[in-house]
Amino acid sequence: MFSSIRQPILGILMACLLAACAVGPDFRPPAAPGGGDRYTPAPLPAQTAAAPGPAGQAQRFVPGQDIPAQWWSLFQSPALDQLVRGALARSPGLASAQAALRQADENYRALSGRLLYPEVGAQLGASREKNSSLEGAGGVLNLYNASVNVSYALDVFGGNKRQLEGLQALVDYRQYQLEAVYLTLTANLVTTAIREASLRAQLQATGEILDAQQKQLDLIEQQLRFGAIGRATVLVQRNTVAQTRASVPPLEKALALTRHQLSVYAGRLPSEPGMPEFDLASLRLPQDLPVSLPSALVRQRPDIRASEALLQQASAQIGVATAAMYPRFTLTGNVGALATSIPALLHASSSVWGVAAGLAQPIFNGGALRAGRRAAIAAYEGAAADYRATVLGAFQNVADSLRALEADAAALQQQAEVEALASESLALSTQQFKLGAISYLSLLDAQRTYQQARVGLVQAQAARYADSAALFQALGGGWWNRPALQAVSTAAD
Repeated sequence: MFSSIRQPILGILMACLLAACAVGPDFRPPAAPGGGDRYTPAPLPAQTAAAPGPAGQAQRFVPGQDIPAQWWSLFQSPALDQLVRGALARSPGLASAQAALRQADENYRALSGRLLYPEVGAQLGASREKNSSLEGAGGVLNLYNASVNVSYALDVFGGNKRQLEGLQALVDYRQYQLEAVYLTLTANLVTTAIREASLRAQLQATGEILDAQQKQLDLIEQQLRFGAIGRATVLVQRNTVAQTRASVPPLEKALALTRHQLSVYAGRLPSEPGMPEFDLASLRLPQDLPVSLPSALVRQRPDIRASEALLQQASAQIGVATAAMYPRFTLTGNVGALATSIPALLHASSSVWGVAAGLAQPIFNGGALRAGRRAAIAAYEGAAADYRATVLGAFQNVADSLRALEADAAALQQQAEVEALASESLALSTQQFKLGAISYLSLLDAQRTYQQARVGLVQAQAARYADSAALFQALGGGWWNRPALQAVSTAAD
């Protein structure tokens, strides 16, 4: 009996060997874009311009230097480090991305279990029937059966292989999406903390300017009482003080909103206590700025890796659609026992078995399969275009960050000189006004110039910190140097 079924089974098993030549394209990661070893048309200088103060130190560009996983620690702020660590443990966005990754991984496991291994099932049954042709017991018969069934779809043309490849690509996509959420979260925390520090510095500068203007107003009012100046001069100074005072509430509002945003990034309610406060004096400017090679950027940016995973998934779908046009082979078998009583199931005479092979070939489907393959090719072409757009955007991010670092360092250098000259001019004008050597309008111009220069200096200082954070984010944030993420708890502490 076995010899009668041996030939068809061997034929199908030989066909199974063809699975190694799966239909559809074999995916290869796109080559890194050309452009040499730089991101901008002009080569980078060895370092940025320098200016007085901690925020004005020159920063050195170090091509090829790796990025630390905890890049925010380069700002040397224990409060910032504590904030980021706490946020990573509480962020709902990070928890959502982790859950999506687990879901994709379990979906892959579920499908791979069905496609890679035979399906085995056990069956027990009992029936009672009446047949007048049977003798004894009034033609009533009891039947008991126990069997094990095995079925397996042979992946001769690699459709299952491509389907699993596509699901694995989706797992990779979710993994890189998780890394992108991690990078975005840490970058948002750092830049928001820098914005808070900038607003605090602007408030402090505005407060100092307001104090100086108030003192000047007191002096002018005293001169008015002695009849040395007219009332119009006093009114102008009062208006100046009022305008400066009016600029404080918008800054306070912006600071409050920034604090609220920082709390949410940290996974906390805005009303929760314990949030650290940041000022520019608590931050240190990173001295060495890593500049990854352009050829390495496509492996470092999580958004590029995620786009590449979607491209691979689209490539695999072409194989799935192509395999659907070819025959499908299945093997089924069962072994068990059939008897009229339960004890008889254990006898050798009650054993039954069966084996079968099947082949299904699509013949006519109105062109649906070919259209499905063309749709899969179009989807791949769209994914390839999206990948190129992602790469272009990533290179632009790095080029913009490098240019901003150069330009803002030079701007701070100039702004520091402007502020120093404005301060010196204001001191001189104030002394001359007291001696009656200049008019009040000249003093007022000096006050306004200094006020603008002082606030501009603070903004220029904050821009250098923000530029540094933007570069680390643009280069990928060093996630490849970090161990696997721990599960995030969304429960309140």
